[in-house]
Amino acid sequence: WEEEGVEDARIVVVAYGVMARISRAAVRLARQAGIRAGLLRPITLWPFPSRAVAALAERARAFLAVEMSLGQMVQDVRLAVDGRRPVHFFGKAGGVVPTPREVFERIRELAESLGGQARLRAVSP
Repeated sequence: WEEEGVEDARIVVVAYGVMARISRAAVRLARQAGIRAGLLRPITLWPFPSRAVAALAERARAFLAVEMSLGQMVQDVRLAVDGRRPVHFFGKAGGVVPTPREVFERIRELAESLGGQARLRAVSP
């Protein structure tokens, strides 16, 4: 796995494959907006990097599994988090690829629902 921006992340996005590239751009948009988001990208799904996710659950406040499916990986994330933090899902099936802006909007919604987030800054498209 690889990590980006997880050191101080309140929201950790977990994504692999093409969705990881889209999520990386979305996390960078979130950072520009003042949201402390990070990315964990599994390089392989078997074995799933459960220990890495579990370690992040010690300091992150929420997780967002981003998939181009109906949510198969989200179950692995939930198992690794073991109920210590909420795990949310954003996915599109049928070959529909979301934009970084769509993933960013979901991150923004999560940040707002967590409360205590600094005022969000506007982000250009």
